[in-house]
Amino acid sequence: MIVGLTGRNASGKGTVAAWLESRGFGYTSLSDAIRLYLTDSGRETSRDNLIAAGTALRQEGGPGVLAERTLPRIPIGVDFVVDSIRNPAEVEVLRRRPDFVLLEVAADEAMRYLRLTLRSRAGDAQSFEEFRRQEAAELASGDPSAQQLVATAAMADVIVQNDGDLDALHGALELLLPMLRMRVGE
Repeated sequence: MIVGLTGRNASGKGTVAAWLESRGFGYTSLSDAIRLYLTDSGRETSRDNLIAAGTALRQEGGPGVLAERTLPRIPIGVDFVVDSIRNPAEVEVLRRRPDFVLLEVAADEAMRYLRLTLRSRAGDAQSFEEFRRQEAAELASGDPSAQQLVATAAMADVIVQNDGDLDALHGALELLLPMLRMRVGE
């Protein structure tokens, strides 16, 4: 089974991915292709650069290019989690596999900003205003090559709400995983 993750910044996608990895899932991120592109071009992997480079790669190779590069590296019959799905075309590419399911990780804006400030990751917003500006750039765009988080989330098969603590999220995932397996026919 392939569990694809989408969601807004600091919603808990990485935490969900880590939980799935602890259950034997392999891991990959569509952002890894962008990071490699930035590194090869000698640019910093800041959040703004990741967004701009992701858009550039999608403009060059089509909106599903990141998934196109990733899908062949996922073995058939092996549980995998694919993080950082941010464009509907990426979902369409990943849905070529019948064992794919898209999970949106959702959380309240205030909770996400609190998590972002606590994690102190390089490239994260330094103020609430910057956080909101970055998010606005990711939600929707007239450019099909840009991030389209709203349209991508609308394609989710399942939503996990992550406004509580880690135990609450893990409990929800324990209940959700068997349902995901049934959804893909496992």
